[in-house]
Amino acid sequence: MDITSILPEGKSFAFWEQEQRYGQELHVDCNQDGESGEQDGSIQKPFLTINEAAAVAVPGTRVWIHGGVYRECVHPAMGGTGPDQMICYEAWQKEPVWIKASVEVRNFTRSQGWRLNHFSSDALAEGISIWELKLNPEDFKGYNPFCAVNILHDRLFLEYDKTDMTTYLNRRGMVFCDGKPLLQVQLYGQLGTQENAYWVEANGQTVHFRLRGDQDPGKHLIEITCREQCFAPEIPFLSYIKVKGITCAHAAGGAPVPQRGSISCFRGHHWIIEDCQVDWANGVGIDMGNECWHHCVPEDQIIGNTIIRRCRIKDAGVCGIAGLFAQNLLIEDNVIEGTGWQKMELSWEAGGMKIHNCRNGLIRRNIFTRTFRADHLWLDCNNENNRITQNLFLDGIEQREAVFIECTRDGVNFIDNNIFWNVEGRFEAGKVQEETGSSGWYKMEEDEIVNGYAIYAEGTDHLYIANNLIAKCRSAGYFAKAVPFRMHNNLRGGTSRDAHFINNIFYECGEAAIKMPTEKNEAEGNLYVSMNGGYLRILYPAPPCCLDLPAWQEFYGFDKEGQEGVFQIDVDTEQYTLQFHSADKYPWDTMRGRQRHQYVMKIEDIKTVKKDPQVSSDFFGMLLEGDQCNPGPFGDLVPEKIYHIDPRKL
Repeated sequence: MDITSILPEGKSFAFWEQEQRYGQELHVDCNQDGESGEQDGSIQKPFLTINEAAAVAVPGTRVWIHGGVYRECVHPAMGGTGPDQMICYEAWQKEPVWIKASVEVRNFTRSQGWRLNHFSSDALAEGISIWELKLNPEDFKGYNPFCAVNILHDRLFLEYDKTDMTTYLNRRGMVFCDGKPLLQVQLYGQLGTQENAYWVEANGQTVHFRLRGDQDPGKHLIEITCREQCFAPEIPFLSYIKVKGITCAHAAGGAPVPQRGSISCFRGHHWIIEDCQVDWANGVGIDMGNECWHHCVPEDQIIGNTIIRRCRIKDAGVCGIAGLFAQNLLIEDNVIEGTGWQKMELSWEAGGMKIHNCRNGLIRRNIFTRTFRADHLWLDCNNENNRITQNLFLDGIEQREAVFIECTRDGVNFIDNNIFWNVEGRFEAGKVQEETGSSGWYKMEEDEIVNGYAIYAEGTDHLYIANNLIAKCRSAGYFAKAVPFRMHNNLRGGTSRDAHFINNIFYECGEAAIKMPTEKNEAEGNLYVSMNGGYLRILYPAPPCCLDLPAWQEFYGFDKEGQEGVFQIDVDTEQYTLQFHSADKYPWDTMRGRQRHQYVMKIEDIKTVKKDPQVSSDFFGMLLEGDQCNPGPFGDLVPEKIYHIDPRKL
């Protein structure tokens, strides 16, 4: 049995894949000569477009796509009928296959007749190279992203008073130079000071752009987006479809909701998306749920059972993977990086991965990194029996929290054997009041201005957080709010009780390791390293209790096996390596006042703790023998050893 697949309720994840034998194979090769309609899909006479194959593929068909750039949105006409009768779209012999929602353009001319400011003549007279591109209507049949703005269709939750609306009101269309995006500006005149940028005329039919160093675009590959998606059925509920080894790029979708990805399951179930790459989606990289909450959900509708495996989702504007009401998800061995450049966190659908009402899911061995102004992972409302394990959550840039579990009250969710590293926080530093002298001693509550949490639980009960490394959080490793008055369907509000913190390592968290809203939780076997004063906190009832380990043990009976340390941990977030370094001396000039503390300085002096029965393996999936284990995610703790922490099975 795969011990890393055991879910909180004690049963293994419901794997459903079967070995597939295809009864029909079709070939597609965009590099062949000929006209569409002359080919039969054989390897000798392959189709020229993927859509030609998609129109005739039936259950049990594999569509082999030969290397090349396909400028189309693939619309499967049919789905499969079961795990042994899927329809597969796969790169031929691992050749590089690109599906691009863009078109290459060369019909640009010098931009003239537009002022750079109130006092200037046009750009040409100013010696600045700005170029004009009139869009070809033949490239934009049915959809022109340069006419549509980003703003989400359902704006009910958008808080206008807190939100910079600039990016929401930008056009969805993007311009690329040699595969890299140009920056959209709001006024033509801004092109006078901003290189590598573009501006769209009011009617969305003409684009003006300027390259870095005022270079000639004729010497570069210039692409503009012209389609919303790259691979998406036009018919909802198509299921049992596999997409393998394909790169999808330049999808010009809007902000979610609705959730419409570059690759879209369009409400279908039992999809497998593996070994794919999604580059520069304007909105969502992959969607796999019910698209939006306004759709009716028939009683017999299956949502989810999706597998996303060994994919790389890069630079999605708002959300890398999105799923509404999706259940039985297997998300494993992926890299999700650079999500969030649209700065739409306050649209409440942003994140490396954002799922609603997720149940019976397994999220393991993924790397979430460099997410910008959004969560790495957000589970929103009524999530039950999910396991989040063996993941890396790295370098959250201007990030409030790495993992957000929202409004989840009645089921247990595991967060175990993960590594959290560097959650920067996003807040207005100017609002943090300097507390000089004794001015801060007598306040009765935290101001909650500073954030930056590894795990944030809002109105959530029954979380199980075990054997993680939680490090470099601007505020705290864990923070929760009860949200007692958020009551759906005449049910109860949240309490933020029954959270369990078992055998974790907390390292250099800025304000605290744990901020519990109430004492009705559990902490045992944790190791706290290089913390500031009062790093263990019970926030309510006021005034908060800001404690150290001896007081935590004395007043609440927590962490009887807990330990404190002062050694060093280093993580290379580019090479995915980790090292523990023993300390030679205490970081303080005197131990006065610390006589009750016993600080671990040498890695080999870390004591083992009672193994939690819920966690039977370590970060690498190795079985933990016996009834004792080390705190944290590793079965062994060796000073100076280089741990290679890329968790993916490739």
